[in-house]
Amino acid sequence: MTDSTVISEEGVVTEVVGPARDTAPRGRTITAPRHGTTRLLVTGIGVVAPTGIGVEEHWQALLRGELAVRPIEGFDASQYGVTVAGQVRGFDAEQYIAPQLKVQTDRWSWMSLAAATLAAEDAGYIPPEEAYATSVFLAAGSGGNEFSQHEIQRLWSRGPRSVGAYQSIAWFYAASTGQVSIRDGYKGPSGVVVSEGAGGLDSIGWARRVARRGTPAVLVGGTEAGVTPYALLCQVTSGRLSTAPRPEDAYKPFDRRANGQAIGEGGAILLLEEADAAAGRGAQRIWGEVVGYAATHDAHHHEDPAPDAAQYTRAIRLALADADVAPGEVGMVVADGAGIPELDALEASAITAVFGERGVPVTAPSSWTGRLMAGGSALNVATALLAMRDGLVPPTGNVEEPVEEYGLDLVRETRQQELDVVVVLARGFGGFNSALVLRRHRPEVGA
Repeated sequence: MTDSTVISEEGVVTEVVGPARDTAPRGRTITAPRHGTTRLLVTGIGVVAPTGIGVEEHWQALLRGELAVRPIEGFDASQYGVTVAGQVRGFDAEQYIAPQLKVQTDRWSWMSLAAATLAAEDAGYIPPEEAYATSVFLAAGSGGNEFSQHEIQRLWSRGPRSVGAYQSIAWFYAASTGQVSIRDGYKGPSGVVVSEGAGGLDSIGWARRVARRGTPAVLVGGTEAGVTPYALLCQVTSGRLSTAPRPEDAYKPFDRRANGQAIGEGGAILLLEEADAAAGRGAQRIWGEVVGYAATHDAHHHEDPAPDAAQYTRAIRLALADADVAPGEVGMVVADGAGIPELDALEASAITAVFGERGVPVTAPSSWTGRLMAGGSALNVATALLAMRDGLVPPTGNVEEPVEEYGLDLVRETRQQELDVVVVLARGFGGFNSALVLRRHRPEVGA
């Protein structure tokens, strides 16, 4: 038996003892003091992804249905049994990073620094004189693999004097948070979330806590750069990667031919601002509002998925309750989309348990980019906000024969849809489940 404690954004602490067998929390529920509600608006988005650099490049590639999973470039991946991935092309780090900083950091931090720059530019955000008014709370999963691999190779081939001092920080899972904070002078409470694929959403959950404690602006999300020899080897051991040699066969969420995942790199960083602070500085664009969030844990096994979707279902229901949103108000669900039959079936059962069979349009945009770990759920939030802006549900890629028994209204071609409320879902290897509720901005509320 494993114990798990879950704290919802409503301030309810639930002790879950062992794997849950139904959708109700087990154990005892304790009502904790409630924090004051803080309205968090998304005012800036920065995207560095296999689908493009910049929000519009990414969005248009999705709408065109361009598969960004391709044969791996940069090294010979054939010996790993996995030969395709979503890689960021045309990325020139020196457009965003000073050369002296570039040599100190790994590719994943380059992407975070670039995405942070793009998010601030998109928001027209000039940091206030009060350095503690801006926080950085990013997610990470893979870390600085390429930098570390090169340094370890030097260690074993040339000895310890060949290893640079930056090895001690470039690999570290908090490196991107720290480097963004240092470069841009953001000195508010900062941190890093490590919950694998759920991390992008969980960073937003932490941002809400930071904002409630008085910090008006927080950078969230994250990027990854795990398409390297050492990182690929680590991921192959999970048994979840597709060995299909053709990109169109490799990552097929909710399809009868689903056979595993394709990995990817990149992600997104978003600027969240407390509503009054955004209004006070005259923010010109509001992408949407974060109105609900919840996270649970399966408390089952560190590698094997739980036998049911009880805790995943509960995360969705807690997030909707936190947002005071009924299932029927949701216009689209952005699914995690594992591309593994067992995990796809569990996710489908969670979605249909909450929304009913074919009760809401469902899309899995990561099918176009590959699974970017923490960067993927952050990118899915950016995608959801773009979908709300344009009233378009982007399609799920690579689905030729959807599993009808799942009961999903799986969107396979771009669909026009009024999107006032959107739910974004994410799961992390090891039993993490997260759900985020976004709403179209209503300036008349609390104005």
